[in-house]
Parts: sequence; structure tokens; C-alpha cells
Amino acid sequence: MNRCSGCGAILQSLDQEQIGYIRKEKLKTNALCERCFRLIHYNDLKLVTLPKENILETINRKNNLVFFLIDLLNINKEVLETYHKIRVPKVLIVSKIDYIPKYMKKEKIKLWLQEEYNVEDDIFFLSASRNVNTNSIVHSMKKRNQKMAYLLGYTNAGKSTLLNCLKEENNITTSIAPNTTLDYIKVSLPDGYQLIDSPGFEYNNPIYKDNLSLLKKMSPKSFLKPLTYQLKKGTSLVIEKMIRIENESNRSNLTLYISNLLEIKKVYENSETLKEKKKMTLAISDAKDIVIQGIGFLNVKKKCTLTFYIENPNWIEVRSSFFER
Repeated sequence: MNRCSGCGAILQSLDQEQIGYIRKEKLKTNALCERCFRLIHYNDLKLVTLPKENILETINRKNNLVFFLIDLLNINKEVLETYHKIRVPKVLIVSKIDYIPKYMKKEKIKLWLQEEYNVEDDIFFLSASRNVNTNSIVHSMKKRNQKMAYLLGYTNAGKSTLLNCLKEENNITTSIAPNTTLDYIKVSLPDGYQLIDSPGFEYNNPIYKDNLSLLKKMSPKSFLKPLTYQLKKGTSLVIEKMIRIENESNRSNLTLYISNLLEIKKVYENSETLKEKKKMTLAISDAKDIVIQGIGFLNVKKKCTLTFYIENPNWIEVRSSFFER
């Protein structure tokens, strides 16, 4: 039984609409399914959705250690609720640390995760793209005497990039697209250890799932530069024609922690841009982070009132700010 070396799906030539499809004449010679081949060479993607509960059920039946990967821009309630549903021993890994400003101290972020999201497990930080602290994976497995562990995370957390870094080979399909990995891929690490790459979880927020060009913009490629805006009353920020943030106070300062590739425009009261979307008004009493699920967050330091125009208000979350720790 051969599996695609990119996504882990069982290779088959019977049904073009199912995962793992490859033409019959290439079944014995090609290591990639048609989906992965087209994704790698043509950036062409056929989206596949795998149920979150099925993945969790499989993981919880085992007694293996789990590493749960999350990047700093996408720490939110939905992600941490999924993390807490894992009932086996687990470690939380904050990835892509090279994208964040140096003044955001890791120990403060760790304390904030413990207090805000009740994370009681080990937490460590790494960057696979820069090979920073990636050896913590094997060290943690040795410490726990676990020869095999699972790697979980949401779309674009960087699981496949991490595995390619650890195994010093580059044959797992990496992409900013949702659910690149479609099945469980076993990867051999140094000293006889193994990691199993699991299918990625998807956000409930569908605004970018079928837009690869937008997904690329949402993924920073280098150091993240926070953007601060001083907004007078009635002034709005529009992010990629998806979200409008309007200031209802006399004057507010907002600092955005999102990819610097995303388009941000100022508009004013007389503009009807995005006002057809659902309206959500937040009265902020003190320093808070306001999360936009799957995109990033904005930080406010003082009391203010903001109105969001967005497809689904449930994608907005208010939390205490780790800048105040």
C-alpha cells in the first residue's frame, strides 16, 4: 500500500474525486498524488475538509505524546479550545517566533497563556524557517521517554515546515493552503525517534479558504512590524476589503499585529465601504487585545469604543493583553 510522500494519502487510481488520486500508468513510479503534484508545481489546490472531531478521536485513542503547534498571531479561543480537548500528554509549541518583535518576551507570553487560556502543560517557542530551538522536540521526547509523538496544529501553523527541518529532507508538501496534509505521515528523527504529522485543523472562519493569493498575504515572510494608527472619531480602517474597524471615540490609538502584506486603508464617515456587513460594537474599558480569527490581533491601550463591520461577529474575540504582563 503506497502513500503520497507529500500529504500521506493512500495512492489510488480509481476515483479522481477522492484523495490520493494518481493516473494508473504512474501509480508504480510516482511518489506524489495528483493533488500534491499540482500544488507544488502549479500552486493549484483542490480543497479537502477533514472533520476536527475525527482527528481528535484518533489522537485520544492513543497514549502518545502530542506536540500542538500554534503561531503567535493566531492564538485565540477556538484554537485553545481544540488544544484542551486533547486528553493525552501534550506540549504547546508557539511557532514562528522570528516574526514577532524582540520586546515581546517569551516568559511573559508563557505566563499570559497560563493565565488567559489555562494552559498547564509545557510551553516552548521555536522557528522552523530559521531552525531556532527546533531541537526542543527531540529533547522533550527524550525527557518523557517517548519514542513516538504526534504533531497537531491549525492550518498554516507550520507543521510540515517543522518536520522538513527536523528530518533534513524536503519531501513533505508545504503550503499556505488549508489541509495540505490529508493523512498521518510518519517521519523518522535522529536517534530512532518518530513524529507523526497529522491533518491540520481548519478555522471556522471561511473568508480566506478559497483565496490562495490572500492566504499568501496573511502569512508574514519576515519580521513582523506592528502598525499603529491614530484615529479620530468616525475614521475607519479597512483590512483587505474584508473587515472595517470604525472608531466611535474622540480619538483612539490602535496597533495592528497582522501580516504587513495585507492592504489597510483609511476611510471616513461618509464612506459606505463594507457597511452592508454585520455590525458589532465593542466598548473597551482598558488595555485589551482584540483578535480577528485567523488573521491576527489589534492592541488598544486605553478606553475606547470600536465598531466592526464583518461577515461574522463570532470571529472577533476580546482578551486581556499579554503586553500588560
